[in-house]
Amino acid sequence: MTALSQLYPQPLWQWFEQICAIPHPSKHEQALSQHIQAWAKSKQLDVVEDAVGNLIIRKPATAGMEDRKIVVIQAHIDMVPQKNADKVHDFTKDPIEAYVDGDWVKAKGTTLGADNGIGMASALAILGSDDIKHGPLEVLLTIDEEAGMTGAFGLQAGMLDAEILINTDSEQEGEIYMGCAGGVDAQITLPMVWQASEQSYASFSLHLSGLKGGHSGVNIHLGRGNANKLLARFLFENADELALELTQFTGGSLRNAIPREANISFMLPAENVDALNEKVRAFEALVRAELAIADPDMRLVLSEIPTPKRVMSENSQNTLIDLLHVCPNGVMRMSDEVAGVTETSLNVGVISTNDEEVSILCLIRSLIDSGRTQVEGMLNALTNLAGAEIEFSGAYPGWKPDNSSPVMAIVRETYESIYHKEPVIMVIHAGLECGLFKKPYPEMDMVSIGPTIRYPHGPDEMVNITTVGQYWDLLLAVLERIPAKGE
Repeated sequence: MTALSQLYPQPLWQWFEQICAIPHPSKHEQALSQHIQAWAKSKQLDVVEDAVGNLIIRKPATAGMEDRKIVVIQAHIDMVPQKNADKVHDFTKDPIEAYVDGDWVKAKGTTLGADNGIGMASALAILGSDDIKHGPLEVLLTIDEEAGMTGAFGLQAGMLDAEILINTDSEQEGEIYMGCAGGVDAQITLPMVWQASEQSYASFSLHLSGLKGGHSGVNIHLGRGNANKLLARFLFENADELALELTQFTGGSLRNAIPREANISFMLPAENVDALNEKVRAFEALVRAELAIADPDMRLVLSEIPTPKRVMSENSQNTLIDLLHVCPNGVMRMSDEVAGVTETSLNVGVISTNDEEVSILCLIRSLIDSGRTQVEGMLNALTNLAGAEIEFSGAYPGWKPDNSSPVMAIVRETYESIYHKEPVIMVIHAGLECGLFKKPYPEMDMVSIGPTIRYPHGPDEMVNITTVGQYWDLLLAVLERIPAKGE
């Protein structure tokens, strides 16, 4: 047995080991889904794969609890694929290398997938148990939550029988979530005009790395650096003086992860190379001082590259730099209703350059529709000024808090009885799937709980072992307290 599978609760951690061993990044969940389906059938459980790829697994009530309300435990199958630059890892082929470090489980150089692998493991462990008390049970495992919520969007009415849904995608023990932000993707496209490069010029790439990154909802208020915005700032402050001629700007990998790395390629007159080196050193020192608490490990690496055949035209380059530098990013507004929670935010997540254009992919989040609309308007105005195009897609609703929720009351009272303290009732600035489930199942009573997960969506992701046990104990106690139908 490995150290991981010896942790409490063993059934959960044994499942989590299996989950880590089978690649399951967003858009590539098939292998894990098939493994789960084969296992469910071997246990004589009713398993259905719906039209979009979600799994619904049903288990009868344990003896004496047949009259209880049907509960669905929900998690998503996919994980965010992020790794450190020096880590050799193919998320579609290689297992996650999870290990125990004190009271935490971490991964070697990659995201761990505790988001939402721990929730998924808990649901599967309950399905596989013969001694956990529960009423009629459904488990819903959705696909592609991290890259577009495809599974939640595609869930149809009539697929579930449950009256109560327990979402397992929260990331702080001791907090019960009863609401979440909605969001929308914003794709900005800036057409590029190219010109022949000056072959006598020196050619370089500047790579920014070492940032913490993290979840663009949960961590957006922490003031961490955005690699895309930082390199845009460098260009805005130095491109004219150094006579830089850009050939490429790339950065970030996911719209819902704060970019940890970005890269620019450019040319400049040979006589400006010494000044370039000095500007890079000065900028690195400046940003390190500014982010000394939030992001102390930022680094810049300047490298010579082969001479490119073309560069951006002066007008295209200036427009791109201005657009990226002025584009809003981070917290737009904090909530007045829920102290300490971000109301509206924007993440400049991914920048890519191709033959025709530079593409900028952002994610807007807001607890209120008007907040989202306001930021959409800001980006519309900005792209109008820049002569760029913008497309909004994948909009998903928030989950409106319900203070009278019966299941929230059950979870709160159960938590107090076990741990002799009050949990914190929270609204999260992240896109839990509950808001989307409310469309096909408007009367379903929902709540979200989970263990403590730090730095999701980045290679520093870790899950606290003690809180996994606490989450497990709470989940099992809640299942035992679910009331009879009609109550």
